[in-house]
Amino acid sequence: MFHKEGFKIIFITFFFAVVVSLLAEYYASIDWVRIVIQLAAIILLILILQFFRNPKRQTEVNDANIIAPVDGKVVVVEEVMENEYFKDKRIQVSIFMSPVNVHVTRYALSGIVKFSKYHPGKYLVAWHPKASEENERTTIVVENPSYGEVLYRQIAGALAKRIVNYAKVGDQVTQGEDAGFIKFGSRVDLFLPLTADIKVKVGQKVKGGIDVIAS
Repeated sequence: MFHKEGFKIIFITFFFAVVVSLLAEYYASIDWVRIVIQLAAIILLILILQFFRNPKRQTEVNDANIIAPVDGKVVVVEEVMENEYFKDKRIQVSIFMSPVNVHVTRYALSGIVKFSKYHPGKYLVAWHPKASEENERTTIVVENPSYGEVLYRQIAGALAKRIVNYAKVGDQVTQGEDAGFIKFGSRVDLFLPLTADIKVKVGQKVKGGIDVIAS
């Protein structure tokens, strides 16, 4: 199963791979050159297919838990000042996605979308300390009865050139549902209440829609 955000680029890459392979078959006079070109086209197609994969996850909806919004590695767990929306201290949990991770963003909790805003910006590497405030990003706040308002931020990385965000103010959303997509390497930050019981640590790998971040 592939994510709908990848359908266009998958089709273009497939067409490109077929054309290149056929051209190599007819015009490459040296066998090893033809084979290398065809293998390169196939490998490119496989890489694109694996990047846009969208595995179905069975999320156990639980208002007492915050689940991982994406697949990746936890790179930050610390108390910070959140300056855009809350303007107070929160616990920041950041998850870095490499190009080989699934890049679907899922809702970390159920509730009502209270805030959703896109910010143009830089393309610093996603693990850079200033990426959360200076890179291209979207900020989304979901209000949940158990946690109040929780903010998550999709952040573009050095390779990510497009952030897709489905959250609209007023939407009623369900934990684990598809919330968007970030193309080609990125990060998601969660900003949780100081009272949240954090269940992950730096360096831990998490699976979106499955693993509990806080409870």
